[in-house]
Amino acid sequence: MFQGAAALSLDAKGRLAIPARHREALVSAADGRLVLTAHPHRCLLLYPEPAWAPIRDRVLAASSLNLQSAAIKRLLVGNAREEAMDTAGRVLIAAELRQFAQLDKQVWLVGQGSHFEIWSDAGWQKQQEAVFALGDQFLPPDLEDLAL
Repeated sequence: MFQGAAALSLDAKGRLAIPARHREALVSAADGRLVLTAHPHRCLLLYPEPAWAPIRDRVLAASSLNLQSAAIKRLLVGNAREEAMDTAGRVLIAAELRQFAQLDKQVWLVGQGSHFEIWSDAGWQKQQEAVFALGDQFLPPDLEDLAL
């Protein structure tokens, strides 16, 4: 279970050092085999390969003749890249994906349970402000009975 947000820096080669608290889980879940792909909100998704496989298969099962399905296939599967963590716990983020998500030096790694989102600093700040702007409409219908 990946949770929490961490402000991190990309190195000069575009590598992201996975925080030590998550490395062991990624190694045990996938031997360090990871999948990076684009998300429609202009962030990246980082999955352990075994968690990505059923999502990829479900997306690929959709009709390529349906415009929405085809667009999702192009975005998610078309941008998917298999990467491996190196011995220092770093993962390379390809230039194309860095450009897509507008990643610069400072990025945010945000745990989402089975995977992570990777946000540019500006993108993450914008997401945070959007939550606060919702005011009383904060919870969607499927979470309206959530008690904290």
